[in-house]
Parts: sequence; C-alpha cells; structure tokens
Amino acid sequence: MEGRLPAHLEVSGLIRAVEAAGGFATVIQRGERDAGTVLLVTMDRGKNATLWERMPQLDGSRNFTITRTQSPDNPMEFGEYIQRRRHSDPDCWIIELDIAEAERFIDSKAP
Repeated sequence: MEGRLPAHLEVSGLIRAVEAAGGFATVIQRGERDAGTVLLVTMDRGKNATLWERMPQLDGSRNFTITRTQSPDNPMEFGEYIQRRRHSDPDCWIIELDIAEAERFIDSKAP
C-alpha cells in the first residue's frame, strides 16, 4: 500500500508517545515488520479493555475502529478473542496501551 508507514515504525512511535505521557505500552505479539496488521488493546489501569482494529471504510481509508470491548460479566471472553486473532493472523501486531483516554493516541484517520 503506497504511503503506508511500516508497522514497526508505527508501533515504536505509538509506544514512545504513550510512555512519554506517563502510560504503559507493550508489544503482546510482534507481527510482520513492514506490512503487519496492527491491533490495539486499550485500557485504563488494567480495566475496561477495548480492541481497536483498522477496518476498511467506504471512502477506501482504513480507520481504527472499536471491534470488541471487555464485558464485566465475562472478562475471559475478551482474552479468548485476542488469542483467536493471534492464531488466525500470526503476522499481526498486538499492542497494549494502558493509559487514561488512550483514544487520543490512536490515529482513526489512516489512508
């Protein structure tokens, strides 16, 4: 895809930005260095996990969109879903961001 930032640079910049703002960020799974899909798990103080994935939009862009949230009634279901994604796409990156208002670090308008 022309104009796309390599995945490893996007992940590195995101982790640095979150840590510079006083949060915690880590790589759960390393994906394909240049073209791997990036999945983001956001939370605040280890609670209220949300999964963000880039989804194709009608205008051709691929914006980060919330695809799953952790249910307080069944918190294990969220982790099980992440495991299924890891196995179905071993080239994807899974990044955990633990910081208040994590949305501010997510570029929801990507080409």
